[in-house]
Amino acid sequence: MPNRRDGDADDSPDDLPSLEKLDSPTGSPPTASSSRLMDLENCLSNLNLAHEIMLNRDFCFKPRSPAADSLEGRVTEIVHRAFWDSLQEQLSSDPPNYSHAVTLLREVKTVLESLLLPGHVRLRAQLDEVLDMELIQQQVAHGALDLLRLAAYVINTMASLCAPVRDRAVRALRDLRDPVELLREIFGVLGLMKTDMVNFTIQSLRPHLLQQAVQYERAKFQQILDQQPASLDDTTAWLQEAAAGARAESPGPVGATAVLNRAYVRLLRWDPRDPKYPETVLMDRARLDALGQRLQMLVLEASVVLLTSAQCGDAVFSLQGFVGRLRRSVTALLEGSHAREADLKGALPGVGQAVLQLVTEAVSRQGAAALPEESQDLLRGQISELWRHNDPVRTLVGERVQAFLLQGGLAETSPEPPAPLGPVSAELGELATAFGRIVRFNRSVFGPFYAPVLRGLLSPAGEAESGEDSRQAEGGGPDDLR
Repeated sequence: MPNRRDGDADDSPDDLPSLEKLDSPTGSPPTASSSRLMDLENCLSNLNLAHEIMLNRDFCFKPRSPAADSLEGRVTEIVHRAFWDSLQEQLSSDPPNYSHAVTLLREVKTVLESLLLPGHVRLRAQLDEVLDMELIQQQVAHGALDLLRLAAYVINTMASLCAPVRDRAVRALRDLRDPVELLREIFGVLGLMKTDMVNFTIQSLRPHLLQQAVQYERAKFQQILDQQPASLDDTTAWLQEAAAGARAESPGPVGATAVLNRAYVRLLRWDPRDPKYPETVLMDRARLDALGQRLQMLVLEASVVLLTSAQCGDAVFSLQGFVGRLRRSVTALLEGSHAREADLKGALPGVGQAVLQLVTEAVSRQGAAALPEESQDLLRGQISELWRHNDPVRTLVGERVQAFLLQGGLAETSPEPPAPLGPVSAELGELATAFGRIVRFNRSVFGPFYAPVLRGLLSPAGEAESGEDSRQAEGGGPDDLR
């Protein structure tokens, strides 16, 4: 049922009505340059929001409340308390003063109307009839306003519109009898329902937005480029480095797709100290950094498993659950230390010791002979050396992982991972899928910006590209994101 939903773009606190805003102090008129800067900031903001909705399938707005111990939190609490205390004072006077209450009822009606769908014709008519503001004003004038009766109607309407997750909060409203507390809690729940409606709308429109996303982001980036012509400098340097690396590895002509693939994979190993991140991938940097961290961990796990297998043989590895216990132990010991070389170097000896303990226990359960001392020393030493980027085992596993990403992620196929990656194949497959989704969407949006740069870098070698290779370099379509 479409009226059951979830989030809100409104960052204002939920228990305070958004009363009429004060005019900003008059200042100097904006200059042309400041106006352009504001346009650019708005463009970037809209671009980031649209991009997040497209790539983050779990994207949703969440009600924002300032931290209670922050200045904003303390000021917010004081303002809220003053507002509701004022309402309490008005309703407690003799005769009661309903001016604030009427304003609140008007806003309640506005919020409820915003939650109605086009098919809610009867509900809309009933809302207009019960919350008839002209009639309510007449009731106030004759001292006949029944706030609790109107609140009961509002609660019933909220119950018919809210998402299941809000059912308990709405039911709790029925137990309240103090008008001020009741109105305050109604606004709190209505704020959550507004958030739910926004998120429901986003999820409903996402398939339709997808069709327009590529053109929208491309147009927005062109606006940025028109105002800031240097907005492709870091992207150009990124592609130049990828092209140079591709030429060094390939004796023949290098195609645009090969360069782009190499450039994308390099993002997973980006040095965090390098501030010159390509502008066209900047919105995905946090996602790519997270994938890079996961990738590093998988490479280290697979390397430890490969080394252990080489020393212990199938007898130990065939034991049910051994590989799982081995991986969990490695993950726990390396968590938080794999990102920095010095931390990794310090953590790996402990990993080696833990691995040997697991192996000893497994061999003992089988009643087999213990691993020879020299084999234990060799395994411990090999694991300790994995902190080096040029370690042969780590290099081998890293190359296999990269090849798998290029096939399974960027080429949209589902190959079986090579033997050394078997124990981490499930996680690697998920990572390749997430990486491929980012890459394909990025290529679809920014392909026309990459194409002239790549043509300049690859000519005359680039002339040997096939039409299909050139089309892929310029990007596919929105279906790539599905």
